[in-house]
Amino acid sequence: MSTLTPSEAALIAGIDAPAMLAGVETWCAINTGTRNLPGLARQAALLADAFAALPGEVRLARPAPVESIAADGRAVALDHGDHVVLTVRPDAPRRYLLTGHMDTVYPADHPFQTTTWLDAETLGGPGTADMKGGIAVILAALKAFEASPQAALVGYDVLINSDEETGSLASAPLIAQLARGKAAALTYEPSALPDGTLAGARGGSGNYSAIVSGRSAHAGRNPQDGRNALVAAADLALRLKALSGESLPINPARIDGGSANNVVPDHAVLRFNIRPRAEDDSARFAAAIGPLLRDVELAHDVSIHLHGGISRPPKPLTPEAEALFELVRACGTALGQPIRWQPSGGVCDGNNIAALGVPVVDTMGVRGGAIHSPDEYMFPASLAERAALSALVLHRLSGGE
Repeated sequence: MSTLTPSEAALIAGIDAPAMLAGVETWCAINTGTRNLPGLARQAALLADAFAALPGEVRLARPAPVESIAADGRAVALDHGDHVVLTVRPDAPRRYLLTGHMDTVYPADHPFQTTTWLDAETLGGPGTADMKGGIAVILAALKAFEASPQAALVGYDVLINSDEETGSLASAPLIAQLARGKAAALTYEPSALPDGTLAGARGGSGNYSAIVSGRSAHAGRNPQDGRNALVAAADLALRLKALSGESLPINPARIDGGSANNVVPDHAVLRFNIRPRAEDDSARFAAAIGPLLRDVELAHDVSIHLHGGISRPPKPLTPEAEALFELVRACGTALGQPIRWQPSGGVCDGNNIAALGVPVVDTMGVRGGAIHSPDEYMFPASLAERAALSALVLHRLSGGE
């Protein structure tokens, strides 16, 4: 259907764009870097109050335990903020999942802390696009959808997590729990391009720490008795880069370790990221990494322990996902919003959802750009645009005209 029916036009007529913008400005004034737990707690409380305007139950969900490898090779616990969950009509036979995140990449001491109007049509600020603007779209879209007669026939869960920017390790079990059995999912990352283009297929992502243990010795008296962990880590980095390719980019990112100049270092930690384009690439890496580590161990007489894994599986564009994209495109056409999509090298919670077989469109948020930088911005006009798009998608997904 390429035009709106009168009932569909009425459905979106009540979207309150000024209220959406006011919400974004209020939320962006709170620093919610992933490690800023007090800021995240303030944000979660405000979001719980805001989403209480919808039917259902709002709760704060505790983060799952997460370990990280410190510079000395020890596994240490990482604290995370609570996640906000709204559950509406849990017994409905057909249910959806809508997800967003409240955390940003800007830590508490980052200079980028306030919103600024860059011009009459552009609002700059931390999280404006990624993705407090997207949270405002979720809330307004669901308020509009609840006016549809179809809404009473379906249910949904909303998850706003606190750790998406660091890989959703503390919310991955919750994402999996909420995604199971859902007919479709929508995730509110900003559009892939400022013109509103959506992200289609996505590659995956995995983060690893290789803990290298050697043997210390005096660099002048008996260096032959040492086993240089730093050199072994550097060798491993080069071999990983040689394994890297177009379908399996591997980025050796950092080496922690070393010692005084007159000591052969007995410890190092190499951190690296992989970006498999497809499941076959993930399998190829899994098959290659064991022999590669053993070769380095033998070459340098060290031991290596690998920590980490793939946290975002590749997200192919399945027939079910294509059908959902086509519905979004048809709704966009009806609203006068041309919609297209393209592959993306980035990852998000949509990867986790798609891995469970649930069709998902994961860039339903605002139009904007320069995310993850002090130049981040959004176009406020896209708040109401995208809320109308989501409300119409939910209406038609649920059997509306």
